[in-house]
Amino acid sequence: MEHKTNFAAMVLSALLFAALAVGTYAGLRYHVVADELASTTAILLLERAQSTATISALEASTTLLAQELASSTIDRNELFSRLGGVIDDNSSLVQQVSMSQSQIEVLNKLRATDKELLQKYSKVFFLNENYIPSGLATVTQSLVNDPKKTIRIHTDVQPFLEKMMRDAASSSYPLTLISGYRSFKDQESLKSAYSMSFGSGANKFSADQGYSEHQLGTAIDFTTPTLGTNFTNLAASGAYTWLTENAYKYGFVLSYPKNNGYYVYEPWHWRFVGIVLSVKLHQEGKNFYDLDQRDIDQYLIDIFDMKDTMK
Repeated sequence: MEHKTNFAAMVLSALLFAALAVGTYAGLRYHVVADELASTTAILLLERAQSTATISALEASTTLLAQELASSTIDRNELFSRLGGVIDDNSSLVQQVSMSQSQIEVLNKLRATDKELLQKYSKVFFLNENYIPSGLATVTQSLVNDPKKTIRIHTDVQPFLEKMMRDAASSSYPLTLISGYRSFKDQESLKSAYSMSFGSGANKFSADQGYSEHQLGTAIDFTTPTLGTNFTNLAASGAYTWLTENAYKYGFVLSYPKNNGYYVYEPWHWRFVGIVLSVKLHQEGKNFYDLDQRDIDQYLIDIFDMKDTMK
């Protein structure tokens, strides 16, 4: 019995020791875990504080960048505005330069064009004895009425004249030339001969020297192979009708139509004034001498335009 009692006591002591040990371990483990939790919490709180600071710093940086971006946008827009102004200024300058260049070309063209070519001469303006066209070309011989005669014409008028005569022949209305350029002295001789034959009556159909359109080298007298030297009858021919309907297309106008205030009706005498002016006169049903000289002068710059199309 005593032996059993001792054994029970030993077991109880062991259990108490074990319980005490377990309690001690549990207490120790609790403190360890509590310390770790406190440490982790402290770390988390620190990291949270750092994150908050970082976020605040990022927000501040974002705000600053947004402000700088806005400022940059304003600067960029201002720069674009200035650039647009510079571009406009450059465009305006280019236009001005272009206009100036165009004006220079016009002035050079006018300077190179004989201002006498569109003057009114018949008893109005005078060409002195020294005037000679800037260039004279010999008309193709087959277009001259007298095969032994040489007829010259202003060099720049030649392509218009010969193209017109070729086209007239192609339309079955062949034309030939009686006369073209006449110098001051040639006109003087011609007028003297007429004056001897017709007296003062010669003034009705022949210009004094210095007043003849022929001295310009831009006026010609037409006939036909059939009429020959009887060119005064040209008005009754189909060739004359063709001229009245088509000569303006080549820059030629009839100088002395019926009822003009200068000379008798001369259906054979045509003068080159340029296509632009001749078309205007044809469309308006006017004669060259009907226009004011200032209006005529505006067409001087265009007088030989389209020359290349006449070849």
